[in-house]
Amino acid sequence: MLVQERASAKPSKSRSAAYVSSDSPSDPDSKSRSWSGSGTGECFGNGVLPKVVIIGFIFLSAVGLLILRNRGNTAALLCLESRATEKETIPYPDVHQFKGIQFISDKSRYSIVKTEKWIVVAVRGPPTEEIRQLVKIRGWQVVAVGDSDTPPDWNVKGAIFLSVDQQALLGYRIINHLPYHSYIRKTVGYLFAIQHGAKKIYDADERGVVTNGNLSTHFDIELIGEEARREPILQYSNNYRKNRTVVNPYNHFGQRSVWPRGLPLEDVGDVNPEDYYGEVYRGKQFIQQGIANGLPDVDSVFYYTRKSGIEAFDIKFDSHAPPVALPQGIMTPVNSFNTLIQSPAFWGLMLPISVSTMASDILRGYWAQRILWEIGGYVAIYPPTVQRYDRTQSYPFSEEKDLHVNVGRLVKFLISWRSSKPTLFEKILHLSHSMAEEGFWTAQDVMFTAAWLQDLLAVGYLQPRLMTLELDRQSSVHIHGDHKEFVPLKLPSVHLGVEEAHAMNFEIGNLIRWRKFYGNIVLIMHCSGSVNHTVVGWRMLYGRIFKSVVVVSEQSNPDLGVEYGEWWQVYKALPKIFERYANADGFMFLRDDTILNYWNLLQADKTRLWITHKVSASWATGNIDSNSTEWYFKNGGREIIKKVLNELPVHFQIKYRESMDEKSFVVCSSEIFYVPRQFVGDFVDLVSLVGDLSLHHEVAVPLFFLSMETPDKFDPDALSKIIYKRGEASNSLSYYSAEVHAVNPWKVSNESDFVRLLKAMSLGDPLLLEVL
Repeated sequence: MLVQERASAKPSKSRSAAYVSSDSPSDPDSKSRSWSGSGTGECFGNGVLPKVVIIGFIFLSAVGLLILRNRGNTAALLCLESRATEKETIPYPDVHQFKGIQFISDKSRYSIVKTEKWIVVAVRGPPTEEIRQLVKIRGWQVVAVGDSDTPPDWNVKGAIFLSVDQQALLGYRIINHLPYHSYIRKTVGYLFAIQHGAKKIYDADERGVVTNGNLSTHFDIELIGEEARREPILQYSNNYRKNRTVVNPYNHFGQRSVWPRGLPLEDVGDVNPEDYYGEVYRGKQFIQQGIANGLPDVDSVFYYTRKSGIEAFDIKFDSHAPPVALPQGIMTPVNSFNTLIQSPAFWGLMLPISVSTMASDILRGYWAQRILWEIGGYVAIYPPTVQRYDRTQSYPFSEEKDLHVNVGRLVKFLISWRSSKPTLFEKILHLSHSMAEEGFWTAQDVMFTAAWLQDLLAVGYLQPRLMTLELDRQSSVHIHGDHKEFVPLKLPSVHLGVEEAHAMNFEIGNLIRWRKFYGNIVLIMHCSGSVNHTVVGWRMLYGRIFKSVVVVSEQSNPDLGVEYGEWWQVYKALPKIFERYANADGFMFLRDDTILNYWNLLQADKTRLWITHKVSASWATGNIDSNSTEWYFKNGGREIIKKVLNELPVHFQIKYRESMDEKSFVVCSSEIFYVPRQFVGDFVDLVSLVGDLSLHHEVAVPLFFLSMETPDKFDPDALSKIIYKRGEASNSLSYYSAEVHAVNPWKVSNESDFVRLLKAMSLGDPLLLEVL
């Protein structure tokens, strides 16, 4: 991986190549001791390679330069350097004993600080507004780590600032290895946070603003307990694309033309969406990488080839896309700008020191992903969690040279690497040594890893236990197999100045996926007012993906296939339609003033009930004995509701009482809901129970749903993201969004209304523009 001259890889005077003992972290006379206390100074010496190796390297370099001069072949030099690297003998530390590591106590004024949630950020210049915003995040403690360029009077109220001088007093072994002019000194901040009780560490950037000032908006802060999310996470599948070893997560979040720093350039052209996903249980996503809007983490190749003039990047990703996890055998770049690390993966926070600064966190990320498999953990990528602003004055390609040469080779090496070491820390050191032997970094990082692991033990960190895993299978256990579909949005990338290749094939592929998901579902649509100018449009719009579109209206029209059904009791028209389509998987009901963004529901569970029970503007609880004069109590409504509830058969009553008391009922707007095949019989029975009673649709449907199943068994996400703008003018582009499940109101009365609708929906389904 290294392409700089080897002379630059020597330790500077600011770093000690000594292997520091476990008994005296900062004792310069202890460099001949190992973790076990036995002498190993002969292995490390003073960091200078044997003269014969240096002479041989100089000779090979001269030959390489001669070849370059005569043939101009850069690959020749890289090849020769690689061979020279293979001949190096990398000392291996003596780590047979892990006992005897002396605890390091904090004797500073911060010794009383103990908290579980920490934000670690490297700071160079004066305090930024972004840092001040980080300090405001409730429940999190910021530690700002300075370097030699940081103003000595740096100060932000609420943040702990560690200057270079203060860092030297902490007693960590790693201090003697760190460069002075580099953000890599963040590693000190990680140890400081762990020493002061950290269970979660957010690795932050001093120019990123956290979305809504709340890290829990998307990240899984809690992995266990009542506050932990329970639903599974989508997971990339390695069963359909057998040879894939790395993925570009930006595709999943709607930007196919953008790639992250650290993605092998040979994989940039892979823009095809996933055919299928698997699912994995939450709780082991120990490394959580967030996406950044604005200026995401991109490399210099992207930055300089896609930037248009002086205009700043402002790239947007799909904030509603679900998180996606990586199985064993597949990797992705992980950075130090916007990453949440849970305690079981704290060992993976070490930033290597012998590579260029823009490569350090990326190499760390790949290295940590490989070790993560040894404890059964995985990396998950999350929707945009920060906004980063494009203020880059210089984006040096030279700082990324350790990435672009052969990061693809690194990924393949890591996936094939195996270790029989008995403990996690021994495996970590083994991998660091193996990477040095392969030339991905140098012996400096082997020593640095040893010092880092000792410091972890010295600040009280307990290494996680290994798990027995079938790593050679390179596939994870999915909950429901590789059949979960999610079609990423294709967000605008016009500012990139790139013509989207294969766009039409991509959109046709989307249509096929939508049809595959909805193809055996019947859409029942209620239209108010005249249907003469709208029914054909509705069938054209939704008939492309649904099994059939049945239109019900107060004005029946046999010639147009429009059936009769009054809105206030339209549920009574459904049993006949259910009977007609006996082989359908389920039935979606939709009122014509609600627009269904069908592309956002592909992850929904078609075996569960869907309704707007999580949308407060649509779902409200009432009390039968209240003195309310609401519309649903008029014309005998109160007595009708009582009668229906009292006459529910016992199995429906039991289910209803699990979530509602005997005096309560729910009023739901009921413009959109879904009934799967397994609940059709119950729905028909409940309609029959109502009989001729004048129970309003908006009371009947939620009553039926609560009688069939408890709300916690409804699909928790389907129809949970709906825009309701009651009382506002319909057909307004000001509140339409292609990123939600549905939008209300949007009234279509004629052809011009339909044109406006199709243009709006084309943000999620660009093929609709072909209809216009």
